[in-house]
Amino acid sequence: MTEILQNLELTPFILSFKLAGVTTFILFLIAMPLAWYLAFTKSKIKPYLEALSALPIVLPPSVLGFYMLILLSSDSFFGHFVEQTFGVQLLFSFSGLVVASCFYSLPFMVQPLQSGFESLNYAMLEASYLSGKSKLQTLLRVALPNMKPALLSALVITFAHTVGEFGVVLMVGGSLPDETRVASVALYEMVEQMEYEQAHIYSAIMIGMSFLVLLTLYVFNASSRKRVGGV
Repeated sequence: MTEILQNLELTPFILSFKLAGVTTFILFLIAMPLAWYLAFTKSKIKPYLEALSALPIVLPPSVLGFYMLILLSSDSFFGHFVEQTFGVQLLFSFSGLVVASCFYSLPFMVQPLQSGFESLNYAMLEASYLSGKSKLQTLLRVALPNMKPALLSALVITFAHTVGEFGVVLMVGGSLPDETRVASVALYEMVEQMEYEQAHIYSAIMIGMSFLVLLTLYVFNASSRKRVGGV
């Protein structure tokens, strides 16, 4: 066991955390205005946007991975444009994993934020507008500070979901050491090669991390409810 622990490769975990961190940051910037719009719009296109943003939840990862494979290919308009403009090849690269993860984890950021916005007292937002604050100022100074549990849920769940991603990242990124071989892919390869002892350790680490992440979220939300109830 000691020898296995000494030979344990941590690079896939570091790569998974890096991917989850970058994806969560990008999705926060993208999902914030979308969730704000969905929370307050009365437009007839709202159900369509909600359905599109939630689609990755019900789509099999293989289906989404297949279309990501086509979209990020240098033969597609998008893949070709990125490659020619920025010199970045998206398929089988870390950059491609980030793009695919943003699509796959989008609903896990949008839905908690939308619920948080919808739970706000709209009179509070109107008071902010009447005091001369812009929508951006109202969002940053009024809305977000009053929906901390929803905000934390969005960030934590998106991060954890991206860390646990497998099907999409395998199809888009393959298993290139130090580039696209994230923890879930490394675990899959260990099982394929019947390296069960290392697979047990990898699995235990991922279970422990997932539990700690969720425990932090639930403890914070419980303490937030107590503070609100005590006011």
